[in-house]
Amino acid sequence: MKNVLGIMDLYEDDKQIRTLTTKRPVATLPFAGRYRLLDFALSSMVNSGITKIGMMMPAKSRSILDHLRSGKDWDLARRHDGLFYLPAIKMDKDSRNGNLQSFYRHMSFIRQSEQEYVLICNSRFVYNIDFSTALRFHQNTGADITMVYHIENKERPDNATILQTGENGLVTEIANRPAVYENSKVFMGIYLMSRKKFMEIICTAYERGGYDFLIDGILRHQDNLNIYGFQHEGYVSEICSTISYFKTNMDLLEPEIWEELFMGYNPIYTRVRDEAPVQYKKQAKVNNSLVANGCVIEGSVENSILFRGVKIGKGVQVKNSVIMQNCELQDDALVENVICDKNVVVSDGKWLKGAENYPLIIEKNTVI
Repeated sequence: MKNVLGIMDLYEDDKQIRTLTTKRPVATLPFAGRYRLLDFALSSMVNSGITKIGMMMPAKSRSILDHLRSGKDWDLARRHDGLFYLPAIKMDKDSRNGNLQSFYRHMSFIRQSEQEYVLICNSRFVYNIDFSTALRFHQNTGADITMVYHIENKERPDNATILQTGENGLVTEIANRPAVYENSKVFMGIYLMSRKKFMEIICTAYERGGYDFLIDGILRHQDNLNIYGFQHEGYVSEICSTISYFKTNMDLLEPEIWEELFMGYNPIYTRVRDEAPVQYKKQAKVNNSLVANGCVIEGSVENSILFRGVKIGKGVQVKNSVIMQNCELQDDALVENVICDKNVVVSDGKWLKGAENYPLIIEKNTVI
């Protein structure tokens, strides 16, 4: 897929996950013990053979730069092509939130690229997909635009873009819904089209006062576009709220989901940090959990995810929780149904407990 230009739109709506994104964008939310959310879309692009990728940056971009750096860990530190940072654009005073202006202001990057096609992704979906199958589908159908979707297997009260398609995959309806019902075809934020068509849509929509690529570039011109839907049949989860973030982390404790995402032919890459192996002390008890390198465990951990460098003291009980990097749970503490952001310290004997379907969140650098 060297003839495909990858663009990651890292501007994400974080209203329902604001507690965890105060100092970072959705793209760099820590996930699964050692990854960031953007690793999944970026790794899927790289594994599919895309060698030129532009990162359309949000306003809060420091953590993205710190994580990606030169792109070496994704084999994108190249003399030709590789990783390109597209700086955040200061929005016009009368402009509503949307990505169309950013695409338009970075048009020179798109125009100067030599690739025939453009693949646009966001960072809030967790998946492992081979985009070459979507490209073959796009070419075989003769579509102007291919939109990748998955079929939701449960109801959830989240905003989503829902597709209706015919038997041949032709999209007959696109709608934004306030809730997702079982068996809905949920759009994954992935577009595939020719570079020429992409530039045409951007210029036409923005110069006529548009602000959002989906609404003003596609929905308003749907009757004039040949749009097809391509179904991804593997595991997919959308991180659009604190609850969905928590539940998606918990999903990884299911062996079949973990194996599909991380143990297949296409790996998920992330920034490499060499640390010592986990230290399990004499009284440590760990059951059905993911534990990253650098952790020291003296207490009990059950159905939980521990990131790098977490310290679990003597007599500590951790259940159904996500404990991020460099947290310290001191002796005899109890933590259940909790998300601890980075560098949290829970003092001796303190008990923290959230609801099973609504975890308690402890903000970064907090001492309790």
